[in-house]
Amino acid sequence: MGCLSGKCEALQSGFGPVGRVGVEGTGSYGAGLTRVLLDAGVGVVEVNRPNRAVRRGRGKSDPIDAEQAARAVLAGTATAPPKSRDGVVESIRLIHGVRRGAVKAKTAAINEFHAVLVTAPDRLRAALAGRSWVEQLATAAGYRPGEVSDSGQAVKCVLRRLARRIEALQAEIDQADVELAGLTAQAAPTLLAERGVGADSAAQLLITAGDNPERLGSEASFAALCGVSPIPASSGKTSRHRLSRGGDRQANRALHTIAMSRMRWDQRTRDFIAGIQARGKSKRDAIRILKRYLARRIYRILTTSRADSGVAPSTLTPSLPIG
Repeated sequence: MGCLSGKCEALQSGFGPVGRVGVEGTGSYGAGLTRVLLDAGVGVVEVNRPNRAVRRGRGKSDPIDAEQAARAVLAGTATAPPKSRDGVVESIRLIHGVRRGAVKAKTAAINEFHAVLVTAPDRLRAALAGRSWVEQLATAAGYRPGEVSDSGQAVKCVLRRLARRIEALQAEIDQADVELAGLTAQAAPTLLAERGVGADSAAQLLITAGDNPERLGSEASFAALCGVSPIPASSGKTSRHRLSRGGDRQANRALHTIAMSRMRWDQRTRDFIAGIQARGKSKRDAIRILKRYLARRIYRILTTSRADSGVAPSTLTPSLPIG
């Protein structure tokens, strides 16, 4: 950190007054530099990586990338401030990331458990056959294998280790779920009050927006960040829009989960989808429109709702056809 502070001072003293600095990757490799610059009172702008066409023509090096970042800031093509990362959403991001890793590890352990069981000796397989998954795990976790030089005992040893690993990872996931439920309720209680929004989806949307969602400027920016902005795909006499493939795909997944839940359990949402399809739109187009409305509603909740506001969700957003 001291080295970064020295570079920041050298930057300001060696190149005159610095108004703004463009930093690529403010949430990853550039996070440390971003914090130092903000502490020094220097404005920081999030800069995207140059597109492939520009990079192909100009090449790739640190000076070239620095020049591109500066030009993007001066031209006004890069205007978004970085996430503040100084509030409860940062805690949500850290816990949510660890939970995601635990879920992946648990899935891998379950797959390995089934693979070992498929090739296990017949007597061992018969002992576990017909039991529920919970009973299989409990039985395997209680094995007391002998010398692992025997293949049958080695299978028991491996199944016990995998079963205990799965149980430990599940306990870690459950603990993370409890922590996320409390943190998301603290960060945006009115978001959790929305139909179809669970703790996991709320956590991901809060992570995408950051501790300072107002930095996005508008709900259209948030929709683009979530990959739910309508992309024109018209040609000739055909006028249509397609699904966006850009943006934060995890935020897009969270919106899709909310949309599917509302389509299943909310009658007003089902009527809304049916009305869109009655106008000749496909089901995919109807879901895209629904996700776009959800992004608008959630953005206004995130930028208006506060843990201590005490404002009901219905007063935070305008009336939308999806309720």
